Amino acid sequence: MMNSIDYNPGRRRFLKHSLIGSVSLLCLPLCTGQREKLNYTLGLDSPARYFDGKNCWVHPRAGIVPGAGLNGLSRVVMTMNTLDLAGSDVFRGMYAMHTDDTGKNWTAITEQLPMKPRLMTVEGEVRPVAVSDFWPKWHRTSGKLLGIGHSVVYNTEWRVVAKRPRDTVYSFYDPKTDQWADPQNLEMPDPVKFYNSGAGCVQRFDLPDGALLLPVYFNPSGSCNSVTVLRCTFDGRKLHYVSHGDELTLDDGTRGLYEPSLTFYNGEYFLTLRHDRQGFVTKSRDGMCFSPVQPWRFDDGSDLGNYNTQQHWVTHSEGLFLVYTRRGAGNDHVFRHRAPLFIARVNPETLQVIRSTEKILVPERGARLGNFGVTDISQDETWVTVAEWMQPEGCEKYGSDGSIFIARIHWNQPNNLFTGQI
Repeated sequence: MMNSIDYNPGRRRFLKHSLIGSVSLLCLPLCTGQREKLNYTLGLDSPARYFDGKNCWVHPRAGIVPGAGLNGLSRVVMTMNTLDLAGSDVFRGMYAMHTDDTGKNWTAITEQLPMKPRLMTVEGEVRPVAVSDFWPKWHRTSGKLLGIGHSVVYNTEWRVVAKRPRDTVYSFYDPKTDQWADPQNLEMPDPVKFYNSGAGCVQRFDLPDGALLLPVYFNPSGSCNSVTVLRCTFDGRKLHYVSHGDELTLDDGTRGLYEPSLTFYNGEYFLTLRHDRQGFVTKSRDGMCFSPVQPWRFDDGSDLGNYNTQQHWVTHSEGLFLVYTRRGAGNDHVFRHRAPLFIARVNPETLQVIRSTEKILVPERGARLGNFGVTDISQDETWVTVAEWMQPEGCEKYGSDGSIFIARIHWNQPNNLFTGQI
């Protein structure tokens, strides 16, 4: 029997009278032209929280199972890791909860035993290996909720070491049993080049024929991180590597490029990339071969201010948006300026963020918000999900309490890119 954790104090919706809820009733005109402008309103919910001084939730990301909810609604399944605050990136378990009524009610958070860390022999030594940085997404052609992340190999003291193997890890969800399958590793070519390779915290793009364009980052021995996009197939049970595209590298004395995310908008693919000093972006016609990377900037030419954390896409048929964190928001007390969480529209021609459209999705309360996910719930609603990562010690003095947040984006026009259908 799976372990259930009652760290859900009841669904909390933050209304306009609270600090957080002050964003919930905004109406945001974002584009010009003859047709009705693309607008959206924002809401913010907190379905759960967990912080006991030693552990908290991280990586809450959601995927849908069309038709599995109440009255024909999608079931929304959210996965998350526990973080041991005594170390760095120590993930001791994978958990999940779901809602069948788009968030009005949630199940208890339950440990996913098939996904818990395992003891494995790595380089001749028995060591714990965890699944983390997981992202569920509906795969329409197989009819499966397919989640993809990567493995974290620890030493015997549960510490991450620099030289270690890493794999892309995947699993799929059974709505009848409410369980995830045993995780599997994606088999890659060239075991030397892809010895340390994975798809942690990445947004993939599924093609109409069911093929997956899956960004990964890898660290060939003795070099910095590089990024490439894999073309894969999924038959409902097994994920298969087919080929990969350009190998994007920025050898500048840092860790290179990593945690990439991919989307498709108006006939082009867009790839955003994490870097120690500043975020980068590039685009492509085929999703495999990309133009030279360029730093993220506002449309006035100034630096976006995002660095050493991920960025992800919100994509509507009438507009392309970036979700990110940055410097310069009265947030010097937040680790790597990873809160608040912003959203703004992107100019797809110049690859610049339109400053006048920037809004706060999730306000900062001292804890970092840099590890988050994006989920299209329907043609009319997109969610951004994030948890307050309760490090470093003392961040709670600014008001954070380990909450999981759902920032709801309600569109005034249907998103014709939404493909979450049976």
